[in-house]
Amino acid sequence: MEVRRSGILSQGTPTVLSDSASLVVLHESLRYETTTAPQFIDITDDITSIVENSGVVTGQVTVFSNHTTAAIKINEHEPLLLQDMARILCEFAPPGGDYEHNDFSKRTVNMTEDECANGHAHIQHLFLSASETIPIIEGRIALGMWQRIFLIELDRSRSRKVMITVMGATA
Repeated sequence: MEVRRSGILSQGTPTVLSDSASLVVLHESLRYETTTAPQFIDITDDITSIVENSGVVTGQVTVFSNHTTAAIKINEHEPLLLQDMARILCEFAPPGGDYEHNDFSKRTVNMTEDECANGHAHIQHLFLSASETIPIIEGRIALGMWQRIFLIELDRSRSRKVMITVMGATA
């Protein structure tokens, strides 16, 4: 199958770096306390602040959740849409569903003292993602007009860690 490019929408101007420019790789972690599931927490302003404080002019930022029941996604922050997305996640993999993962009489691996029945959250996460990578152009994250970055809690109220890596060149 042949794929044709219909044209370049915009051609970027190369960023000219000064002699004092340097490559920056910055890692930061943020903690969020969730209260319910599913819960969409808009973390865009926090990520924007980290990028702006990094001094990176051109590069990328990766936002990563190291949890298998909390996702990172870019979408629109519109209340009715967020309700729709939460409803669809629950319809797709309902919390009260029948999951082998929740049968503690059979399950013998990856168990903790406070283990809960959360098979639904793992199934929901399968269709989301653990991370998003966003370009940094002229010192700003290049999100579209309505795009926001969300931490999505799929399991239950708890503390969640989000890792941010900013990579790029300073001016």
